[in-house]
Amino acid sequence: MTKLTNMPQDARLWVYQSNRILSDAEVKAVEEEGLKFISDWSAHGASLKASFDVLHNLFVVIAVDEKLALASGCSIDKSVHFVKELEQKLGLNLFDRMQVAYRSSNEIKVCKLSEFEKLASQGIVNESTIVFNNMVASKEAFDSQWEVPLKQSWQSRVLA
Repeated sequence: MTKLTNMPQDARLWVYQSNRILSDAEVKAVEEEGLKFISDWSAHGASLKASFDVLHNLFVVIAVDEKLALASGCSIDKSVHFVKELEQKLGLNLFDRMQVAYRSSNEIKVCKLSEFEKLASQGIVNESTIVFNNMVASKEAFDSQWEVPLKQSWQSRVLA
């Protein structure tokens, strides 16, 4: 399986966050499905050089090196369809952008944005709490802006 670390900095990237932590068995199943998907993924008949990874038993990350072939609308639709199939097979929600993942001590927690706001008002999370910015769209942005302090994220509005 091509891992994300093997992708160039300008690779196009999508991060899908699960609404719950996956078991190791679920991660293995998702990785197997992901390997099948990227090995067959193409755009207008041209194979795409892609990577697939599951990180922290929570995030599904798909990246494509567009130097060889551009990911077209149809190929992106195929990837979305694939992720929706994963949701159905495992009873997950991978498209809820109102879920927040953050670090608390040595563990990653997930909650709804409204719950995260309550945690901020109670001082349980603060401007230095590390959150995951799943809106990153390139490998370079992923490497430098995926895990950031709350004060540097779109979720910082909960601090107001």
